[in-house]
Amino acid sequence: MARRIGILGGTFNPVHIAHLRGALEVAEFMGLDELRLIPSARPPHRQAPQVTAEQRLAMVELAAAGEPLLAVDDRELKRDKPSFTYDTLESVRGELAADDQLFLLLGWDAFCGLPTWHRWQELLTHCHLLVLQRPDADSEAPEELRDLVAARSVHDPLGLAGPGGQISFIWQTPLAVSATQIRQLLADGRSVRFLVPDAVLAYIHAHGLYRAHTVS
Repeated sequence: MARRIGILGGTFNPVHIAHLRGALEVAEFMGLDELRLIPSARPPHRQAPQVTAEQRLAMVELAAAGEPLLAVDDRELKRDKPSFTYDTLESVRGELAADDQLFLLLGWDAFCGLPTWHRWQELLTHCHLLVLQRPDADSEAPEELRDLVAARSVHDPLGLAGPGGQISFIWQTPLAVSATQIRQLLADGRSVRFLVPDAVLAYIHAHGLYRAHTVS
């Protein structure tokens, strides 16, 4: 029987409850066998994170521990080059059976930025795209994406068929939490309890992360 695997990448700097809750909701709704959280080592579109890749990985592993639907995949940290999503998808797909379904989760803003990604037009050869849309999102997809959406869009995410090649949209009301906000609170010496899992908070304090001198 074909497996259903999801992928959610990010810097996770640090991982927080909005990442985790959003991932879990999609995994349950889509009936995924597993949703893999993949920390990026050197994200091409952002400055390098202030903490080490190993520390970000450790926090994600602590956050996902005990939740059977969430798994942590460290393959991007093992690369000696920037973390391109196409390469990650190609690598994961190579480990799956031909009929296994692979789903890449993207926020609306990331989806709109897709035309700037490395080999973006080839992503669908390896996966389906699940775009997480907010009810308050009022921006339109850029022109470069409109033909792709028109040709590959499936109205019902549960109707995505085959191993990949299609796009669907999931309406999701995200928690108003951001990693930037968390880093700033910590730099200001304020509490971030209940914004990150307790195990992640303990790790941040034990390693002295995100103090004022480490926040850019």
